[in-house]
Amino acid sequence: MVVATIIELTGQPKGCPKSFKCYDSVAIPKGTLLTLSGAGVDEVVVSSDSVGPKPAAGIAAEEKVAGDGATQIGVWTKGKFDITTTATVMGPGEIVCISGANLIAPASSVNILSGAKLGKLLEPGTASGVHAVAVDCYGG
Repeated sequence: MVVATIIELTGQPKGCPKSFKCYDSVAIPKGTLLTLSGAGVDEVVVSSDSVGPKPAAGIAAEEKVAGDGATQIGVWTKGKFDITTTATVMGPGEIVCISGANLIAPASSVNILSGAKLGKLLEPGTASGVHAVAVDCYGG
């Protein structure tokens, strides 16, 4: 599985890591693009399920092994990462969202309003290419 790779962690502390709930039964490779899901009662959990516009959580900062007993995972929320684009050509500065397993696409106004914004493309994006993205899930 192709995952995001770190170019540079930014913010203070570096990468602005956050801890999120996750299910013990789920395997999450380091570098996976994660979304927020309100699947539990009165809780928010992270998931690599990217069906529909879901709020972006960030990028898995560590590997989560299925059945390891862990129900928390560290997530980077700010930095520069190489991420694979969908089959869409994009321009530098374009706001992107998660669109499929570890893929990004241009964010629509609905994506942005729903919190699905992952960040901004830092260079021209070719179809199905790997490009630098400034990830900023909880900033401007």
